[in-house]
Amino acid sequence: MELTVLGKSPAWHDAAGASSGYLLRDQDCTLLLDCGAGVFGKLRATCDYTEVDAVLITHLHPDHFFDLVALGCALRYSPRAPLPRPALHVPPGARDQLRRMSAMWSDPEDFERAFEVSEYDPAGSLAIGSLTVRFVPVPHFIPTFALALTGADGRRFTFGADCRFNDELVEFARDADLVMLEATSAEPWPGPDVGHMTAREAGELARRAGAGRLIVTHFSDEFDRAWVDAEASAGFGAAVELAAEGARFTP
Repeated sequence: MELTVLGKSPAWHDAAGASSGYLLRDQDCTLLLDCGAGVFGKLRATCDYTEVDAVLITHLHPDHFFDLVALGCALRYSPRAPLPRPALHVPPGARDQLRRMSAMWSDPEDFERAFEVSEYDPAGSLAIGSLTVRFVPVPHFIPTFALALTGADGRRFTFGADCRFNDELVEFARDADLVMLEATSAEPWPGPDVGHMTAREAGELARRAGAGRLIVTHFSDEFDRAWVDAEASAGFGAAVELAAEGARFTP
């Protein structure tokens, strides 16, 4: 299993950056995990977009799905089009939301003409090539799902998506080989039900989960990277790794 960071920015891009997008390869499977604004260009600099077998979306905030529009246009209108439709796995209820959105500028079926769209069952599991995916809902502003992806060799990568610190994610990430957690917020988020994590909270969550390694992501370049590193490492109790566009990790 190999993870490549295409974009790690929060809702406002880093300079020359892109929002949430990660390319996960395992055996003959190529999975695009989230496809936020700016990700399609980064994908093209990494591989041929026709290599993507499936796209998996954690939630419908623009910084996690907006470049589905660009990818869909490439699949339908590029010089090589029409191209085979990759699978697009979205949260429950997202199909209708995508249809309403595309109806604003064109055809309600735009996404379905470019992708094989299906809504995943958060209570079940999903097989994508050699990968097995499980889900858990996490506290954010809209329905959002963290993911556990197990490769052919049995190693497990847990992606926390966007959320505030929560005990459910601690248990879901228990003993994962590699955990990737967001650190969007400079201060702990007030209130129990929505929000984002700080770098220190990301470290503490991974430590409590007994994770093997932690990658910190979804923080702005307006934060000092050394500060993010120090805060997350203090919470984790060991060295952490920081996401950067083009960086590659092996769980």
